[in-house]
Amino acid sequence: MIRLIDFLLAVLGLIFLFPVIVIVAITGYFDTGSPIFIQTRVGRNKKPFKLIKFRTMKIDTESVASHLANKESITFFGKILRKTKLDELPQLINVVKGDMSLVGPRPNLFNQEELIKARDELNIYDSLPGITGLAQVYNIDMSTPKKLAEMDREMLDTLSTKNYFRYIFMTLKGMGSGDAVKNRGDE
Repeated sequence: MIRLIDFLLAVLGLIFLFPVIVIVAITGYFDTGSPIFIQTRVGRNKKPFKLIKFRTMKIDTESVASHLANKESITFFGKILRKTKLDELPQLINVVKGDMSLVGPRPNLFNQEELIKARDELNIYDSLPGITGLAQVYNIDMSTPKKLAEMDREMLDTLSTKNYFRYIFMTLKGMGSGDAVKNRGDE
């Protein structure tokens, strides 16, 4: 049932938000020269998949989790995209393809070993990763792997159709600030 809802909402989102996607892509082209960002992430059953996002950081930025990236890497337009969460829109393509769900644990990178271990212990990878979820609306990001894995498990254990839509609406209302990015001296 959730897969059908995911598919329908993602297709409708891509159709209705197409003008926004085009405007963001064109603006992103002038910002970085390459508005689309594709990165290999850990998917269901720990299989790799290509996550699609709008680029928010300079092209030469190291491929690390957002909380390990430097704030100076984020472009001016990237700050706007992150604040409005518009950088996530291309992930609707991942949802249509079946790589992701609208709601689920955020997909991590393969080099986030501590998070992978914490999620393995709680069988998080048995589920599709998602664009948003319980941890995201409560500002728990990948900088606290154990806490994030526990919140992911809680979300998966209590995920119902009602909670699915609740997390989506909470995200659309602006709850959650996304993954933290540090200043150079913050590490």
